[in-house]
Amino acid sequence: MPLTAEALAARLQDTLGDKITQSRIALGELTIEVAAADWLEVARRLRDEPGLAFDMLIDLAGVDYSAYKDGAWAGRRFAVVLHLLSVAKNHRLRVRTFCPDDDFPVLPSLVEVWPAANWFEREAFDLFGIVFEGHPDLRRLLTDYGFIGHPFRKDFPLSGHVEMRYDPELKRVIYQPVTIEPREVTPRIVREDTYGDVGRG
Repeated sequence: MPLTAEALAARLQDTLGDKITQSRIALGELTIEVAAADWLEVARRLRDEPGLAFDMLIDLAGVDYSAYKDGAWAGRRFAVVLHLLSVAKNHRLRVRTFCPDDDFPVLPSLVEVWPAANWFEREAFDLFGIVFEGHPDLRRLLTDYGFIGHPFRKDFPLSGHVEMRYDPELKRVIYQPVTIEPREVTPRIVREDTYGDVGRG
């Protein structure tokens, strides 16, 4: 029988103590927050403690909080979130930490703890620019060779910086400045009182 979120929170508190800076249960799921300095040690203990046994990393994702709450967010900009599963104990956990430096976000790599972190960390590096120290092969994963910037950052332009096209005269693909005019698309609003009324759009 899996532990309830409350029982898991108590067990984590007993095991990790003050390394947990915040703990929250929402929709029956537990999320803990830890300091970046404790990231690697906490990961090892979550995996190795017999009462926890989080042996499977399900997901690792970067987050950019710069536009969170319509810009009212006052905390650090970049975070990394783990989703963990204990196959033996049948319980789940979400773990979040914030990168200490907004200008150059760096965290220790978790590849030695969970090898599945490899490509997840590469994705977070590629899309958010979060550097994972100690990663065995930290290079871009999804964007093109020579891509400049990190497209999931909130300040990255929707149209990008460059576009590529095939040039029939040069007989190769070329990069050029973006020619698309920036625009904001506002969707047509459908209200129940006018739904299906052709005359009223």
